[in-house]
Amino acid sequence: MHTLKIKSVETEIVHVNHRGNWLLVKLHAEDGTTGIGEASHGGDDKQVGQIIQDLESALTGWSVFDLESFRSRFFRDSEGHTYLTAISGIEHAMWDLSGKALGVPSYQLIGGKCRNRIRLYANINRATQDRSPQGFSRNAEKAVSDGFTAIKCAPFDGVSVSDISKGTIASAIRKGIERIRAVRATIGSEIDLLVDCHSRFNPGLIIQTAKALDDLNLFWIEDPIPLEDLDAVAHVSMSTSMPIATGERLRTLTDFGRLLKHGRVDYILPDVKHVGGLLGLKKIATLAETTNVKVTPHNPSGPVATAASVQCMASVPNFGILEYAWGEVDWRSTLVVPPEQITDGFIELSTCPGLGITLNPL
Repeated sequence: MHTLKIKSVETEIVHVNHRGNWLLVKLHAEDGTTGIGEASHGGDDKQVGQIIQDLESALTGWSVFDLESFRSRFFRDSEGHTYLTAISGIEHAMWDLSGKALGVPSYQLIGGKCRNRIRLYANINRATQDRSPQGFSRNAEKAVSDGFTAIKCAPFDGVSVSDISKGTIASAIRKGIERIRAVRATIGSEIDLLVDCHSRFNPGLIIQTAKALDDLNLFWIEDPIPLEDLDAVAHVSMSTSMPIATGERLRTLTDFGRLLKHGRVDYILPDVKHVGGLLGLKKIATLAETTNVKVTPHNPSGPVATAASVQCMASVPNFGILEYAWGEVDWRSTLVVPPEQITDGFIELSTCPGLGITLNPL
């Protein structure tokens, strides 16, 4: 019988750009093996790292195979975003270690594979500093030339419902529509186009705006309105012609269960870095399967969280498409071995043990 216990834990910050860093977790096992995870975008890297270090004594001697027990003890619904990000990063590394101990990829331990490759969409938002229609369309064209068959942009960041009284919101919405139309004109009709609204609309405005976009055949509209009123979310979903995606800010099974029951959405966006890792992501996916909703993980992340998402989604029947943070840094492919293999808009499923990657020394 295999037993492998945790000896120590450390974190490492990889500096990326103005939008944030990648915080990596390294779990060292008693046999000298190292497992890796990613705890990025937790709101405060220093605090995330401190939480992980504070847990070291509780983790020392913990079996890397006791993942349900780990979740039961450490994943607490009442905790905030920063804490749950720390727990999730540790959990990725436990999956990596358990796979390495058995010599199998993580997907074999979480249900086996449903597919050999995972479809990606290129999120061009973080790389698009020129926010003109031309800036958006230029990066969309580059992503398509890199082989992506689906592109996401966030063209409405100038929209704020609080501006209704100032009379400036109509102009901001028009600018957003111009950006979307420029992207569609550049990439053509065969490439899927996704639009992220970052919860900046109210129901009336997004329904009106969506009608102005009907002819563009959007793959989805993401986060059109805040999730505080799920009846309003359901109203928007039923009042627009294109699918609705949401849920990146949710963390717990309870919250996703509420969204799936009341929100009437088409896609949900749990993030492996915040929902408790692969096991949390898998549980949410199973919940979504009961309502015929597809899981399309939020993943504006580094290659470690991407590898974790890929391993998990390989085992999920109701997987849709996975986010990929396109164009953030030109050295991304040098961070892990083997480098991410992206072909025709798909990332190949690694059959190497654990998450399928190791870190290159920085």
